[in-house]
Amino acid sequence: MAKEANNDFERRANHLLRLLQLCDGCVPLHRLQLQFSDSVIQTLLDKEMVQVQNTGRGFLLEIAEDF
Repeated sequence: MAKEANNDFERRANHLLRLLQLCDGCVPLHRLQLQFSDSVIQTLLDKEMVQVQNTGRGFLLEIAEDF
């Protein structure tokens, strides 16, 4: 059962990365929080696959330059 949950989590993280790629590499963070759990976003931040940028009007989640 734990392996099944891990596969689901990885699938959601990969979906988020593909979504970012399709949206020119960045999406407003508030828009993603309705579709993806905070733990998925935080895991990608911890792995340094994505980064958050403060635009002064809100926050963008974007693909990390190194990734």
